[in-house]
Amino acid sequence: MLLALDTATRVASLALHDGRRVRYEATWEAGRQQTVQLTPRLVAALESLGLDVEGLSGVAVALGPGSFTGLRVGMAVAKGLALARNIPLLGVPTLDVMAVAQGRDRRPLVTVLEAGRGRICAAIYRWRKGWQRREGPFLTTWEDLAAGVEKPTLFCGEVDKEGVETLERLGEMAVLLPPACRLRRAGFLAELAWERIRQGQADDPATLVPLYLHQPA
Repeated sequence: MLLALDTATRVASLALHDGRRVRYEATWEAGRQQTVQLTPRLVAALESLGLDVEGLSGVAVALGPGSFTGLRVGMAVAKGLALARNIPLLGVPTLDVMAVAQGRDRRPLVTVLEAGRGRICAAIYRWRKGWQRREGPFLTTWEDLAAGVEKPTLFCGEVDKEGVETLERLGEMAVLLPPACRLRRAGFLAELAWERIRQGQADDPATLVPLYLHQPA
């Protein structure tokens, strides 16, 4: 059973995936309470399937970008489980998790996370037998991101009021996906991790670090 953890932002998510299907998934507004909320929710998830940590065969974690505290919480739990159980550890870029959840489309896809101080983290994808990242992740602003839109483009992720207003000004050049499609879910994180496991890949707990686009204060 693979455990997938995503505490990259104020919205947290975890999932249990047996390699064929998602057996458990929960996504919730954690705010800044990831530290106190994650372990109880993890225990409850395992117990709902009659499992404990002994039943885990791998652990995946959202690598970032994201909040400094949130990323550290998820990384610490994931590394601890991987080392204690001697099971594979897999880091998955946060923005890729949102991209893989979207259906096939000929238009470019931009995934976005809030970065604070009027900035956003973004990445650009094109469909090539699945969504392939072509650019990013990078730090930018909504104004600068919109200025680079040259063709009809899909947008998903954390889109605040400024983002909505900016995209609306682009008219038909910007398609904001529905809220449910913009939600980051650990079930998709687990599926990306399983693909790496099937290819014989894993990360080294000693060297895996969160992906920060700017340094913590």
